[in-house]
Amino acid sequence: MDVVNRTTEEPRDLAAALAALAASRGESRALRAELEETNHGVLALYSELELQAEQLREATELKSRFLAYMSHEFRTPIGSIRSIARLLLDHVDGPLTPEQERQVGFIQQTSAEFAEMVDDLLDLAKVEAGRVEISPGWFEMVDLFSALRGMFKPVLTNAEVHLVFEEPQDIPKLYTDDRKLSQILRNFVSNALKFTPRGEVRVSVERVDGDRVRFCVRDTGIGIAPEFHASIFEDYSQVQSSLQKRLRGTGLGLSLSKRLAELLGGGVAVASEPGKGSVFSLTIPAQLDAP
Repeated sequence: MDVVNRTTEEPRDLAAALAALAASRGESRALRAELEETNHGVLALYSELELQAEQLREATELKSRFLAYMSHEFRTPIGSIRSIARLLLDHVDGPLTPEQERQVGFIQQTSAEFAEMVDDLLDLAKVEAGRVEISPGWFEMVDLFSALRGMFKPVLTNAEVHLVFEEPQDIPKLYTDDRKLSQILRNFVSNALKFTPRGEVRVSVERVDGDRVRFCVRDTGIGIAPEFHASIFEDYSQVQSSLQKRLRGTGLGLSLSKRLAELLGGGVAVASEPGKGSVFSLTIPAQLDAP
């Protein structure tokens, strides 16, 4: 009897096993088909992303070309306006009335601000197009600070604000692009002077981590709220304030400074609170590695 039962059960077990195997194969085929469909979808997505990336590269290239072209085109008329204003203020064609002096001075100041905007746009276009060349060389910090001090002397028109360059202490000769470094520091100092109605703007440098140097531009100005600290280094970003409404600018200076700092192997940072001034810092290697 047991033999008969076993004989009867064995075909049933075999049939069940075959049915399970068939079901498993069916599930495997369905899973394989689903995976193939997913792979096709992933490939299509990659293709679409590559197309969008290429379109973005083309758009960026076109924007960079446009900025570079327009910047070059603007420079000639701006230079002419500044030259004429300078001749008028020098009384080459005769004296001006006080009101005329004031108006021509306004034209000269506005054209100078416009020239700065154009320079920022051109530099940004060059950075985005990868056409900025880094030319490192050896130089002393005292020479750089002396040159910066001379550049800003003519623009220090607010008697309530003092610009102080601390004497570098224990700073070795630097090997980097001094013109790019000077451009970053000029942007920091210019911003500090704009947003400091009274007090001082202090520029200093110190050694950090042995082989790096940190430049700091401290001011006693209006300060910046923490929620704006990251965005101020983005293109065209401007923090809204009562002073900002009276001042012109593209919002490119800090963004450009950040990109130039990265090209010099370093980075920028800010520490600030409203009403307590700001500290903009630049940290770079004392010796730029050869590319």
